[in-house]
Amino acid sequence: MFFIVVGIVLLVIGNIIANPNLVFSKYSKAFKIGGIAMATLGLFSSTVKQIEAGEVGVQSLFGSVKPQVLNSGLNFVNPLSNIFIFDAKTQNYTMSGVHDEGDKEGDDAIRVLTADGLEVIVDLTVLYKISSQEAPNIFKQIGLDYKDKVVRPITRTKIRDNAVYYDAVGLFSKKRNEFQNRIFKDIDANFKNRGLILEQLLIRNITLPNSVKQSIESKINAEQDAQKMQFVLQKEKQEAERKRVEAQGIADYQRILSTGLSDRQLQYESILAQKELAKSPNSKIIIMGNGKSSPIILGGN
Repeated sequence: MFFIVVGIVLLVIGNIIANPNLVFSKYSKAFKIGGIAMATLGLFSSTVKQIEAGEVGVQSLFGSVKPQVLNSGLNFVNPLSNIFIFDAKTQNYTMSGVHDEGDKEGDDAIRVLTADGLEVIVDLTVLYKISSQEAPNIFKQIGLDYKDKVVRPITRTKIRDNAVYYDAVGLFSKKRNEFQNRIFKDIDANFKNRGLILEQLLIRNITLPNSVKQSIESKINAEQDAQKMQFVLQKEKQEAERKRVEAQGIADYQRILSTGLSDRQLQYESILAQKELAKSPNSKIIIMGNGKSSPIILGGN
């Protein structure tokens, strides 16, 4: 449009100075040619619009939005149309309680009430994109600021609506995935009605009240103490069983000695021991008894 305006201005100037009585009349033709060239260039540039990769364009002419979408590349358009660019790539919206971590400064975490009446803080990231073919409808019904008009309020509302079905501890532990899948389906259905596609919903963090944290820690400590005591009792039982078996073995040994060994057997065992002693390479002096008493060993090397 700029070149068209400049071209028209040059044409007007060329016509003004075309009077032969003026000193600059000889430049009239040059101004006219330059004006026509600029207007032609402006007209051509206004009818061709380049759309970058990952973007789509929407045409609006005097308030009327055309249903045709301008895809990436060069597109021929009405030079009087206004072109509005939409980002068709994956976008994210983060709501976090950590400063400068989310899309809004400060604490932007979602505070919800659970089934047991406790307040839980949820940090969340939404991955979404627009449906390219729905860009004209999005522009007519929502506008370019669909992130603040649709993504943020719907996400926060649906999380609060679904959190009331779970208790605080369940959200923090066993029910977390179930809760995430539930709110994904709910938000996805609302996004589709408005031309948006929900790709993924990421629950980044769930913060419990301090009272609940202390209760969980106390429970964990109690369970650990109980497990430790169970281990000690098991160990004591095993030690008692070992001593019982040992005592039983000693008792059995003594009973066998008292009832099972005769004088002849003892004499036989003594003879075997003496034979083994005699085979020893060390020198010794053995004084033999009368057969009933044990031999006396005086010395050896």
